[in-house]
Amino acid sequence: MGPLGLSEYKPEQAYLGYTLFTPMQTQDAYLIDMRGNVVQRWELPYRPGDYGYLLENGNLLMSGRTNKGPVEIGGRGGIIMEIDWAGNKVWEYVEDTLHHDFCRMDNGNTMVLGWEQVPADVERKVQGGIAGPTEKGLWCDYFREVAPNGATVWEWHGFENLDPEADAICPLHHRDEWTHTNTCEVLPNGNIMTSFRLLDTVGIIDKSTGDFVWKWGRGELGHQHDPTLLENGNVLIFDNGWHSVSAPMPSSRIIEIEPNSNEIQWEYKTKPGWDFFSSFISGAQRQPNGNTLICEGMKGRIFEVTNEGKIVWQYVNPFFGDDARFGRSNTVFRAYRYGPDFPAFKGKDLDPGRFAWLNNLHRP
Repeated sequence: MGPLGLSEYKPEQAYLGYTLFTPMQTQDAYLIDMRGNVVQRWELPYRPGDYGYLLENGNLLMSGRTNKGPVEIGGRGGIIMEIDWAGNKVWEYVEDTLHHDFCRMDNGNTMVLGWEQVPADVERKVQGGIAGPTEKGLWCDYFREVAPNGATVWEWHGFENLDPEADAICPLHHRDEWTHTNTCEVLPNGNIMTSFRLLDTVGIIDKSTGDFVWKWGRGELGHQHDPTLLENGNVLIFDNGWHSVSAPMPSSRIIEIEPNSNEIQWEYKTKPGWDFFSSFISGAQRQPNGNTLICEGMKGRIFEVTNEGKIVWQYVNPFFGDDARFGRSNTVFRAYRYGPDFPAFKGKDLDPGRFAWLNNLHRP
């Protein structure tokens, strides 16, 4: 691992803003400036499950890990919280089966993602995975839209809409999960962008019918994360390159795909491939200037590249914590860059001097 904190910054090429990230092994979320200085810190009531993002009202929408989930699978959550700038919890939705992702909708409702057990008659038809039943059965996923008062107003169930044969489990994974969904993004038209890690598949679900309007990735992706819709209609994906036929050696890549043709329009990868690799978590965000902010989650590395693949900003999470699976770790699930004019910052104190004791710990 390289130096912690900021190690690269080219002001004339990087997109100016503030970067939000949440170390997965601590109970804090951080907002840093372009120099890597902490300008805001939220002390959280739970360990992240697994990340948070800023709302325009200045609050942090955050998932927490309650450790009450029905199965011990990566990505466990259990609670979604809205936390104000001062760290006060102003809203929460508690459900033991929650995991990975969530999305605040334009109507004020929140789309959440959770586990549910696959009915036995469907489980018998599901193909793939390492042979043999698991103690707690086979688990799939649901999407649920919840109102501010916690009432359920819409649901989608994976076992009702996936194909047990065509949507086969990765042959190198146990049959405890069918899908391992890791993305829940409500698009401007109300449809849902998602990612099924164990199916090597990303897709868009028509919210009105529950059917897929786009589904892609089998034979191309390797346990991907974080598909996001770009303004040009293309989809940006962090392809982890794990258990992938397209990545014969450990290597990740960022791809931009055009959904109508399923053709890759842009790609970022390295030579050798293992210089950029995260077998799990991670994400990417396209910036207004055309650059791409990348979170190489396994290494806690957040960096920005130009369209030509040149690194113009790089920061490694210096905040470590203990994890039962990974030991001492600085992993980051996702990271987001917000421009200085983002509405959440209006009237907020972003002086790094408030956190001088933190900012002096990891000076380059």
